[in-house]
Amino acid sequence: MNTAQQPAAFRIVVVGGGISGLAVAHRILEQRKQQDRPVDVHLLEAGSRLGGVIHTSERDGFLLEGGPDSFISEKPWALSLCHRLGLEPSLIGTGETHRRSFIVRQNKLQPVPDGFYLLAPTRIWPTLTTPIFSWPGKIRMSADLFLPRKKRASATEDETLASFVRRRLGHEALDRMAQPMIGGIYTSDPEELSLRATMPRFLDMEREHRSLILAMWRQRQKMQQNHQAAGPRYGLFVSLNQGMVRLVDALRQRIPADSIHLNTQVSAMRKSPSGHHWILDLTNGTQLEADAVCLALAAFQSADLVQGLDSQLATKLRSIRYASTATVNLAYRLEDIPGNLEGFGFVVPAVEKREILACTFSHMKFSGRAPRNHALLRAFMGGALQPRAFDYEDHEMIRIVRQNLRELLGIEKAPLFALVERHARAMAQYRVGHLDLVAEIEALANQHPALQLAGNGFTGIGIPDCIRRGEECAGRILEALQASSRDLPQVTQLS
Repeated sequence: MNTAQQPAAFRIVVVGGGISGLAVAHRILEQRKQQDRPVDVHLLEAGSRLGGVIHTSERDGFLLEGGPDSFISEKPWALSLCHRLGLEPSLIGTGETHRRSFIVRQNKLQPVPDGFYLLAPTRIWPTLTTPIFSWPGKIRMSADLFLPRKKRASATEDETLASFVRRRLGHEALDRMAQPMIGGIYTSDPEELSLRATMPRFLDMEREHRSLILAMWRQRQKMQQNHQAAGPRYGLFVSLNQGMVRLVDALRQRIPADSIHLNTQVSAMRKSPSGHHWILDLTNGTQLEADAVCLALAAFQSADLVQGLDSQLATKLRSIRYASTATVNLAYRLEDIPGNLEGFGFVVPAVEKREILACTFSHMKFSGRAPRNHALLRAFMGGALQPRAFDYEDHEMIRIVRQNLRELLGIEKAPLFALVERHARAMAQYRVGHLDLVAEIEALANQHPALQLAGNGFTGIGIPDCIRRGEECAGRILEALQASSRDLPQVTQLS
């Protein structure tokens, strides 16, 4: 008779219950059947709920997003996860009509020229006729057709967004389009934002085509030649019909209930005396032992936990800066909004000297966000260029947003309600040299094979990027454990 006992399970602890931590835990559970030894996962979240910045609430028939309201479909990792979770029937694209946005210029909303993609145009006439740029600005932009490509010392040489756009297209293209459109995505200062870490395709365009405008035109022609009659199913942005929290809920349902530990904060971590496993000290006075740990946190939070383990790694992690942002949802009756909001929203260039970054017309962008004959507007404040705005009291934020909506949209009536949600130090700032910094961080972290770092501070801030990195961290942890032949120590159970 075979008396061999099944080996003890590996214990993996994931610290942080945002989308990154959820993606790590879920991927480990998806792949654990492929392991030689059983695997247990424990997800520790310091707060009272999962999801991090993803937070959806309902009020009086309105669906309110406190954080991201969608994810980009060009990056496949979020869509792939949704399909594996059975969420495909819940996926929705943006509204079919009025798929456009606006830019504020001299207190008026001007439509983004048709065919203008972030930095450069793909169509001539809409760019020539738009009032967003002056004629001198348009002439300067056209110089991109003739300017030489920059000679770079190496293929990995970095450049700021501001430097790149001014060099290729001029200062108006930066101030009036690139800064609010791209800088708004990252809530960053374009004078510090790394183009190689955020929009490397534009560096590739210059290298391969010399001119951005020529590259964009050629790309548009290629897309038209390859266009299929059905077209894209969802469009550029994808959401879920019950809000982005549906993704969080679906992940939570796939993770065993006894593996999720809310209101559980880690105060310190270290290697055991034998060096074979990790010991995590919890703020409730208990300890938890683990074979592998993934820190799915902001970089500065991970730095605090690894300080005693690796001070050099902690220093590098702390050098990644973060900005704070706030979302203000305002509910209205349509009859209280003059005119028609025929678009998805507007962005505000910093040169306009306003204290809001942007505003989304949520009821136009996605279906089911407001009751019939009602509107839901979502304004944004804070970021790297307006850090003081984050410190305003809620009532002051609402007052400022209402003042801007009155001046830009003519809305005089008070909203049915307004709700402020804050995200302190939540947006990683990818400054010039960020990818080199991440490479240094990963080289240091690799000295601890059973330790992985996830979160939006490294290789992308969007939901698809966080999912991708989380799943990659899960794979590396499982590979490290698979290669390990050590015995599992006696572990402390969580209460």
